[in-house]
Amino acid sequence: MSLDGTSRILMRRFTDTLNNIVEEHCLDQLEQGLAVAYSGGLDSSVLLALANKYCQEHGVPLLAFHVHHGLSPHADDWSAHCASVCAAHGVRFFVKQVTVSNDNGHGIEASARAERYRALGKLCQDHQINLLLTAHQQDDQAETLLLQMLRGSGVAGMAGMNMCHRAPKLFGNEAIFLARPLLAESRLTLEEFATRQGVAFVQDESNFDPRFIRNALRHQVMPILSKISPGYAERIARGAMHIQSAHDTLTKLAEQDLQLCKLDQELDITAMQSLDGERVNNLMRFWLAQLGARMPSTSRLKEMLSQLFSAREDARVTIYHEHLAIHRYKNKVYASDNIREKNLNGLLKTFSWNGEAAIYFPEFRGTLLINDASHGIDKQWLKIQSLTLQLRKGGERLKLAHNRPTRTIKSHYQALQIPFWQREQLPFLAVNNQILFAAGVGMQSIFCVSDETPSVDLSWESDPASFSGAGA
Repeated sequence: MSLDGTSRILMRRFTDTLNNIVEEHCLDQLEQGLAVAYSGGLDSSVLLALANKYCQEHGVPLLAFHVHHGLSPHADDWSAHCASVCAAHGVRFFVKQVTVSNDNGHGIEASARAERYRALGKLCQDHQINLLLTAHQQDDQAETLLLQMLRGSGVAGMAGMNMCHRAPKLFGNEAIFLARPLLAESRLTLEEFATRQGVAFVQDESNFDPRFIRNALRHQVMPILSKISPGYAERIARGAMHIQSAHDTLTKLAEQDLQLCKLDQELDITAMQSLDGERVNNLMRFWLAQLGARMPSTSRLKEMLSQLFSAREDARVTIYHEHLAIHRYKNKVYASDNIREKNLNGLLKTFSWNGEAAIYFPEFRGTLLINDASHGIDKQWLKIQSLTLQLRKGGERLKLAHNRPTRTIKSHYQALQIPFWQREQLPFLAVNNQILFAAGVGMQSIFCVSDETPSVDLSWESDPASFSGAGA
């Protein structure tokens, strides 16, 4: 690609920006190459041309990743166009087809975005790519801020898009960096480059559909803003940088407060109440973000904190938010998997023990550990039994030792201070409908031998993610 003077200026800025990204984030391991998210539209086509020039000059392999949504009747043509352009320029091209659902309550735009990033993450993983470039530019940043203002977003939303960051929530992979090297460039600059360099691109008709709020902003609102205040997009983008700085400061404060309030995997209510209101709000938003949940509205967050703080110390409080079940127990706040809690009813597994030291039960999200012991259950007897792993049915009783009384499982749980929601997830091992072992409590003493008979001790190890909490 031969560049004229104006195009060389853009290429120089692009090179400087990308070099800074690589250096700042220590992304010097690019032997496998870098990738461009290539839709075939104007912005991504310009990005592909610039990235191709950069990679040729730096000896870095370039890959182009195209996501086929199937939402447009022209989707096959766009995919074919992208493949043709890449073939003509010697760029390795990969396409992934996705199915976009419109019945999940998030809308077609959000669903398509989620599927697109999930597909891009899978492509990066398949080809061992840790740096993905997208073609977001200055006007996109301005649109994003206006959109977030209309939604009443907080500081995190108003911070707009970063130039480069890890994106595990988007990609499902912590190792992938998402970079936007064109974020400081205007759409007009990219259009001029495409015209001067003869960059071929396609037009997505959905970009002109005013039913999508971003399109309405782009085609109906922003032209008016441009007349009222020329250069507004650059100033809005600059404002986003100031908000990003404020957001970074709030994040650091939240990290400090989390360390102050965190006890193992839970939050301490007393420590939280020592913070002022805005710091508590900031901490809760950060904690929820760490757990992969979307931000609650201001009123919803206020309601959640009211329930957690105003309850009696011995009260059992559960608040459902997104995929989380947020519990208050013994003056502490825990978070667990709401979906898991709802899918436990009726779980039952019949099996035989063949001498294994550990048996993993994915449906119960835990491992039964069986170790040789001087006092325990007769090893040979256990091997010939039909064993059943099941959940609590109610009324179970357990005698932990011959010199101790038989007690209800409920009283054992209370004495051991096992949180109330975890009690419904800890399994029982039974033989002929008799409880042999209760996870988190111990073994039934009547099944234990005290002579020289080879015996085993039973214990249960839950998956680390089963009872996730603060900072998980």
